[in-house]
Amino acid sequence: MSSEVNVYPISIEFIGVGTVSGELIRTKAPRTVEALYYKLPIKGKASLYGDEIYFKAGVNLGREKAVKNVSPGDIAYWPMGDALCIFFGETQPYSEVNLCGRLTSPFDFLRNVKNGTGIIVRKLVS
Repeated sequence: MSSEVNVYPISIEFIGVGTVSGELIRTKAPRTVEALYYKLPIKGKASLYGDEIYFKAGVNLGREKAVKNVSPGDIAYWPMGDALCIFFGETQPYSEVNLCGRLTSPFDFLRNVKNGTGIIVRKLVS
């Protein structure tokens, strides 16, 4: 865990495409972030919706500080689909999401991710 108690560094690997760094930020949605962080590593298969990649998270949580507007680089949890969402463009979510983090390294390569690409989200240990 990072020296800042409320920030959990992570890496998200898109098998055969690339890896991006990010952080889960506890203050954005504390219950959601804690559940996701302690579930790591999370493995899934990419699904695409506009400029969003999403995949099953396996935590089955409800709404928490849910929002309808996101920005490129945001990481969110979608309660309706029990999915972790990574926004890499101007797409807005299908329905409200629990905003829970941000990508912290360049993510332009995410445009190359295809449906079915394997994904592994891991804790980054400093």
